[in-house]
Amino acid sequence: MSRTKASGPLIIVFFVIFPQCFAQESSKLQQEIDSHARRAQEFLKQSRPDLAIPEFRAITTLNPKNVDAWGNLGVLLFFQGDYSGATPPLRAALRLKPSIPKIEALLGMAQKRTGDYKSARENLEKAFPKIQEEKIKIQAAMELIELYSGAEELERAADVVDALVPLYGTNPDVLYAAYRIHSDLTMKAMLNLMMVAPNSARMHQVIAHELTKQGDVAGAIRNYREALKLDPDTPGLHFELAEMLNSSSETGHAEAAETEYKMALAANQFDEKSEGRLGDLAAAHGDLQQAYEYYSRALQLQPNDSDATFGLAKTLLSMNQPQKAAPLLEHTVTLDPTNTIAHYRLSTLYRQQGRSSDANRELEAYKKCKEVRDSLRAVYQEMHLQASKPAQDSADIEK
Repeated sequence: MSRTKASGPLIIVFFVIFPQCFAQESSKLQQEIDSHARRAQEFLKQSRPDLAIPEFRAITTLNPKNVDAWGNLGVLLFFQGDYSGATPPLRAALRLKPSIPKIEALLGMAQKRTGDYKSARENLEKAFPKIQEEKIKIQAAMELIELYSGAEELERAADVVDALVPLYGTNPDVLYAAYRIHSDLTMKAMLNLMMVAPNSARMHQVIAHELTKQGDVAGAIRNYREALKLDPDTPGLHFELAEMLNSSSETGHAEAAETEYKMALAANQFDEKSEGRLGDLAAAHGDLQQAYEYYSRALQLQPNDSDATFGLAKTLLSMNQPQKAAPLLEHTVTLDPTNTIAHYRLSTLYRQQGRSSDANRELEAYKKCKEVRDSLRAVYQEMHLQASKPAQDSADIEK
């Protein structure tokens, strides 16, 4: 992963942890220290850290136990790009006042950039869990992830990024780091599997997954079938093959998909996903009662299955039972706010009930979700990937 650049705003954050609260000293010495401190602060207000640095350095000479001056000096040198020069004052600040997470993190970053990876890792590991400020925590994490990745310790890197995602799940850098680390872990696992069991059912299953991402449905189906030949009892294989067959437009694949879903259920009676997919197929064939039964069983197994909830709602609408369908549609958009058609159907239902404001709200949600869905579809096409669910917006609206 590329090195994370230090950003200017971090400087301001660091300075607030060092208020100018110097110890009581002799009057003349204190006056001299205060004079340097005032000049340093004035230079900082003028955005002249280069001039503030000598002032803080002078304070450390006058009072080597002044933690504030050491800390400010180290911070300024770090953000000037003088990582070697920043290390001693940052270390001095920590000796005087241990466990200052921000300074500990900066020291680790400076050590990393000067090649002292062992010390950098120790300081970043200690600092990362304790840092509260978003920018500093993310930067420290990125540096630590780099160190772990460079040492081929991807599991440790994944632990760090997984701790970040729940906190900063809308930060592009965090999401990209998660993508990179978990992609590398996936590749590592695939290579390990290839080494220990190159002709196994699981290996063919992995190949099928990768071919699915590339949009090679025929190749994925071929590998799933080969996997089933090698080990028909491998959990999940029947369902995954059924999904591929269900996404194919080739003649006979829909019937084959239904057979595979039923085989998945025979192998695992608690497979609510297969129940739901069989409901989809029954609904597509116009067998509403059968679809109702499949969806109902799926929801008995997993009440928060958004696909089955939506499927049952659509079935009830087709059976002219809008009052029963309404709460299911409402539950669907709660479970999956990106379900465009659920928003559209709910909008239509609200309008029929005279609930204009609710109808307008859902229609706006539909338009926003559709815009996002269209953008994602374009990205999938750009990457030549197979979307997990082909968009059926227009067809569903017309039903």
